[in-house]
Amino acid sequence: MQVGSQISIRLKSNNSVISHITAALAAFFTYTCMYAFRKPFTAATFEGLYFLNIHYKVWLIIAQLIGYTASKFYGIKFISESVSKNRAKLIIILISISWLSLLLFAVIPAPFNIIFMLLNGFPLGMVWGLVFSYIEGRKSTEFLGAVLCISFIFSSGFVKSVGSWLMINFLISENWMPFITGLLFILPLFFFVFLLELTPNPSLEDIQQRMQRKPLSSTDRKKFLYSYLPGIVLLIITYVMLTVTRDFRDNFVSEIWKENNITSSAIFTKTEIPISIVILGLISLMMFIKNNKTALLINHLIVLCGFIITILSTYLFQQHAISVTWWMTLSGLGLYMGYVPFNCIFFDRLIAYLRVAGTVGFLMYLADSFGYLGSFSILIIKEIIAVKLSWTIFFIQLFSYLSIAGIICICCSWFYFQKMKISKHE
Repeated sequence: MQVGSQISIRLKSNNSVISHITAALAAFFTYTCMYAFRKPFTAATFEGLYFLNIHYKVWLIIAQLIGYTASKFYGIKFISESVSKNRAKLIIILISISWLSLLLFAVIPAPFNIIFMLLNGFPLGMVWGLVFSYIEGRKSTEFLGAVLCISFIFSSGFVKSVGSWLMINFLISENWMPFITGLLFILPLFFFVFLLELTPNPSLEDIQQRMQRKPLSSTDRKKFLYSYLPGIVLLIITYVMLTVTRDFRDNFVSEIWKENNITSSAIFTKTEIPISIVILGLISLMMFIKNNKTALLINHLIVLCGFIITILSTYLFQQHAISVTWWMTLSGLGLYMGYVPFNCIFFDRLIAYLRVAGTVGFLMYLADSFGYLGSFSILIIKEIIAVKLSWTIFFIQLFSYLSIAGIICICCSWFYFQKMKISKHE
């Protein structure tokens, strides 16, 4: 404890490059560890397993989505009202509950173990808000948030590669693989949460430039929504488009590779690392833009360009101009160009531009709840209403239609917010 206290004092008295890099890495690896408890099961195909004429893996994804979506709706209140006290303890408790659910998933036979995937998803849905609360409202939030959100891209592929590696090299069964993968990450999780807790508070200059971040009561939340409802609705619809496409790509990319005769376990990481590097560089550059209105415009443009890249790469793949690997890489880049800003800087800059006190967590969980509800709805439409398409054709149509809708909404959003009359000029 004495060593920890000394490290804390040094970091908090040195709100500089070292403290920022430490906070960024702590946030990145904490969330990477969380993914080890959420995504490894999607590396398994559970081939030949069905329940009520629906593939067993689809049931697992639906169950986890229900838990994760419910968590996001609950998080609108929980995260927006939460305070800094006990954040680290909460992160550990929530992830531990999800790990216990994976143990029960391994022990209880199918299909009765499906319920434990729902219990796995609910606690994990609140981890992002707790982690991001350490780094929001700072001049360096773009850099810190970009590093955190790169974990969305890198971690998903990485933990699936770990899960696939365990099954191939150690003959771990598909049911036990998610729990064993979590076991490998439990000690790193404790270390990086401890490191995250040492993050210094925002400086006075941070608060002056990005507004003070404080819990929002129910009345505060309603007032904020009523003041900017049209723009917020447009952003939420845009985010739903991004979440649905990103979530399907994340959950069913194994099926895409299988349909196109690619079996290497390293393919999950191979396609995601280039995306991670490009997104990290792009988003980090935003920290050098001090004017919040300019930054908000550029955020809109990044999301717009992301949709365009996704739809163009899909068209090129349809025309056999690029390979499936290039398609997955470029479409992933486009999706994450939209998805990552929303999860780390878009709402942060919006709050700063509108000059309102509050937290990113409220807006993010509001958007996330509808985003995952959209993912759940599309999955139900495909499976239960029996849309009989191959995963490759389904992805082509999904990417194309939702990208067009996203382009329209993000353009309308910018038109709305640039016309807003705010009480304070920058």
